[in-house]
Amino acid sequence: MTIAVAPPPLQTFDLPLRINFKEPEAVNKIAFTLTSLIIAYDQNYRKLQRLVLCIGSDRSTGDALGPLVGERLSSLKLPRTAVIGTLAEPVHALNLKEHLKRIELSGKQTLVIAVDAALGKPDSIGVIEIGRGPLHPGAGVNKKLPPVGHIYLSGIVNLGGFMEQMVLQSTRLFHVMKLADVISRALQQALLQT
Repeated sequence: MTIAVAPPPLQTFDLPLRINFKEPEAVNKIAFTLTSLIIAYDQNYRKLQRLVLCIGSDRSTGDALGPLVGERLSSLKLPRTAVIGTLAEPVHALNLKEHLKRIELSGKQTLVIAVDAALGKPDSIGVIEIGRGPLHPGAGVNKKLPPVGHIYLSGIVNLGGFMEQMVLQSTRLFHVMKLADVISRALQQALLQT
């Protein structure tokens, strides 16, 4: 993606942050990290437009994390923030490039925060990872899609490494909903503070 936004200076905390959604302070820790990253990118404090790009599809339980987060955020009034990717209008492998083209053609300097589901190791299920740089959507199911975002959040919804599509289809909705709740609350908190 060629949207010009200056990278933040070196951080005083380790990235990526990996935290389990069950941890009592998960929302606050994620929100603090997001707030720090957003402020670092926004050199003209409170001027930069923000876009939360929620990637996934509601046709697969495990892949619905992004649209669930987008659905929750889209009903809120968040300053200078647009949300793309909801249950009604998901952003997925078939239309991601089209959405990225529209973002680029808008000509606005926009900070893109990408949200997507991920697959991982057994002890990583339920972990939310927050980092600086692009998200690589589709990597867990071996799809080659363009990297997206300046900041990313990924929620590990299930095991990776074999029969990924089947694993995503059979992911427990409970875990996906809990991950979506923590991510959307942390994003809301960070976006309202910056």
